[in-house]
Amino acid sequence: MSTIRDVAKLAGVAPITVSRVINNDGYFSEETRRKVEAAVLELDYIPNSLGPSLRSKRTQTLALVLSDITNPFWTTVARGVEDAANKRGYHIIIGNTDESAEKQEEYLLFLMKKQVDGFLFVPASYNVSNTLQKRHVPFVVLDRRFPSKQVDSVRGDSVGGAIGLIKHLLDFGHRRIAVITGRQDHTTAIDRVDGYLQALKEAGVNDVHQIYWGEYTQQAGYENTVRVLQTNPRPTAIFATNNFIAIGVMRALRDAGVHVPEDMSVVAFDDLPAAITIDPFFTVAAQPAYEMGQIATDLLLSRLAGNGPEEPQEIVLPVEIIVRKSSAKM
Repeated sequence: MSTIRDVAKLAGVAPITVSRVINNDGYFSEETRRKVEAAVLELDYIPNSLGPSLRSKRTQTLALVLSDITNPFWTTVARGVEDAANKRGYHIIIGNTDESAEKQEEYLLFLMKKQVDGFLFVPASYNVSNTLQKRHVPFVVLDRRFPSKQVDSVRGDSVGGAIGLIKHLLDFGHRRIAVITGRQDHTTAIDRVDGYLQALKEAGVNDVHQIYWGEYTQQAGYENTVRVLQTNPRPTAIFATNNFIAIGVMRALRDAGVHVPEDMSVVAFDDLPAAITIDPFFTVAAQPAYEMGQIATDLLLSRLAGNGPEEPQEIVLPVEIIVRKSSAKM
């Protein structure tokens, strides 16, 4: 990362002048301001808000930037991250993007100013920025594929989990299966739809695809289920590609008087923690959320310690198909 001395050299001024311009403190000419601001922009310089005393040492802090901390899946991932970090003397700062690329950028820049040692983050879209890469900040991507293979990532097997769930429905006699998923710029949404299509193709079911794109939210699950119920012939099963979508699906089916699994089978990606469910209901593809957080943190800390693997790591964790009450035979 660039330093204040690099900015001063490029602008042709003293480091103290750069500090004055950045902090808008003291006297400097308008021409000097323009030179310093141009140098800051060219070098992508991030001022250190913690002060000069921290420039030469680590803060023992990691940033965890998630999509939606209210989702129990991410809460469990966060716990895995925190436990692994605490064992090594690190603390965690958590940011929540709400799947917004703009909010993600704000968090990344803000946390770099706080001089965190590294990032674990969930890209808000497939078209992720190179904010961290171009500044050579250590990071590990969680849950999603990254466009570039030259980064570390830890995720569940979205394609394999989707194939497993659809094969389960096919074995139960279902042929008209709708999928309700996330946005088309989310790699998890893309991969789970790919798994859905692969499973149907292998079974020779090629002409009844029903794919509903949207957000990973309960509201999107509800609204898309209303659309599903308006089709004719109506599907006999719905595949919700995350747990929040699945909750929205169930609410829409209940409001429409459609019984699960008697009238409609429902399967979902991501389980709900046993601690918050008295009687687990959904048939799911369960990802090892806690382990995902641990493994990603251990990988990031190995990079910071200088003893990580030579090549970038793409770690794909297996998922478990758990059959419960929400799916039934035709």
